[in-house]
Amino acid sequence: MNTAELLVQCLENEGVQYIFGLPGEENLHVLEALKNSSIKFITTRHEQGAAFMADVYGRLTGKAGVCLSTLGPGATNLMTGVADANLDGAPLVAITGQVGTDRMHIESHQYLDLVAMFAPVTKWNKQIVRPSITPEVVRKAFKRSQSEKPGAVHIDLPENIAAMPVEGNPLRKDNSEKTYASFASIRAAAAAICQAVNPLILVGNGAIRAHASDAVTQFATLLNIPVANSFMGKGVIPYTHQLALWSVGLQQRDFITCAFDNTDLVIAIGYDLIEFSPKKWNRNGEIPIVHIGVNPAEIDSSYIPNAEVVGDISDSLYEILKLADRQGKPDPFAISLRSDIRADYEQYAHDDEFPIKPQKLIYDLRQVMGPDDIVISDVGAHKMWMARHYHCHSPNTCIISNGFAAMGIAIPGALAAKLVHPKRKVVAVTGDGGFMMNSQELETALRVGTPFVTIIFNDGGYGLIEWKQENQFGKGNSSFVHFSNPDFVKLAESMGLKGYRVESALDLIPTLKEALAQDVPAVIDCPVDYRENHRFSQRAGELSCAL
Repeated sequence: MNTAELLVQCLENEGVQYIFGLPGEENLHVLEALKNSSIKFITTRHEQGAAFMADVYGRLTGKAGVCLSTLGPGATNLMTGVADANLDGAPLVAITGQVGTDRMHIESHQYLDLVAMFAPVTKWNKQIVRPSITPEVVRKAFKRSQSEKPGAVHIDLPENIAAMPVEGNPLRKDNSEKTYASFASIRAAAAAICQAVNPLILVGNGAIRAHASDAVTQFATLLNIPVANSFMGKGVIPYTHQLALWSVGLQQRDFITCAFDNTDLVIAIGYDLIEFSPKKWNRNGEIPIVHIGVNPAEIDSSYIPNAEVVGDISDSLYEILKLADRQGKPDPFAISLRSDIRADYEQYAHDDEFPIKPQKLIYDLRQVMGPDDIVISDVGAHKMWMARHYHCHSPNTCIISNGFAAMGIAIPGALAAKLVHPKRKVVAVTGDGGFMMNSQELETALRVGTPFVTIIFNDGGYGLIEWKQENQFGKGNSSFVHFSNPDFVKLAESMGLKGYRVESALDLIPTLKEALAQDVPAVIDCPVDYRENHRFSQRAGELSCAL
């Protein structure tokens, strides 16, 4: 066999089900080897779409998603999705074709030093320079990608190396064991929790990756401690739980900000600083912190833990419970905030204004989606509203990119989600800006048989940037953010999809139900009233935390 065939055997050994990518001249041998493989190659319409599919596949499964490109422009197109996976903590393996090693010392058509190029956006990357090292490179790539904190890795395969004969076999996968926190750190955390009067839990995506949802919920319940989640920590504790304070992470003040103002201890569980900077909730570094995670705390002047519990998260929480005999009730102020948060959410239930307010659109979406159904949020003004108003029963049912936060992730991500969970309803929530960045992957979704619904928050502009401009320079002072759109219904129909346009607030729920019942992907064009952005900013500026 040749190196490409051994590479594919190694990928099979890692349990790879899908490779997302585009064919190219320099990856021909890999594509040929995949013909007789159990791995399904999904031809995408753009390499960025392929990387986003691998990104979301990795985030949902915990197993590295794999994307493939050719050299040069194909590889540069992968970069955004690879960077997104790396900063969002999603395991991903990117494989690129490359010129032969006999061409790398001279100026050569489409040649770039891809190992150097991918270095800043990956945990590790390597070029296969000899056929015999292929099993070691692949095993190391997957081990590094999937180890905590997960992220992206890159393998570069020159075309002459891919064609060379080789003997070898995939390496046996090692069984990594859990690590456990020291007793001293457990004891210090328990003591800090017992002494706190108004402790508050901040839970992040690391708790989801560690499958610690049950442990977090039990920990909070038995110790009577309210819980706020990051955008990427949605569903760790059910939003219906009496101690759930829902999401924190907006760049402006909100109800939940008051809970941080009033706390005397933050218990950060699986919290990654990239999800929401501690400078936003602990600017002066005065709030005591207990850090509970698989890895030590990152260095930040606003995040210096008093106790640092490093090890398996569920085990750490259960061990702390054995020592923490806290008898206090939950902070009554935090519980009163929950009432305010819920009242703010419910006030849009019967709003019938049109264009539809983002709060109403998201409220109705939540009514239609089941507890285990999945929404993938793109990046834009709608992401802020999704983070604030779309609430989850369980982990990984609302996927938000908040590390790299790249526009264009929703449609490719929804395709990957439907592959992972074909029996669940899947909805891509996107702005008109993000939709046009990767709308071509709807053809891929139709071709591979992954019917999901895309809802477009249509405002004819880059709404999030306009929101920020007006916050900084005053209402009416936006610039360079407006554009025109195609007829999204006709665009969908021209691709063989179902297209819908919402024309009143009463249309949305029946339209969404009909779209979800289709056996092909569907697109819903929904005009949205983003005047709510400015109104929210005004209320945020007036918010005072009356204790």
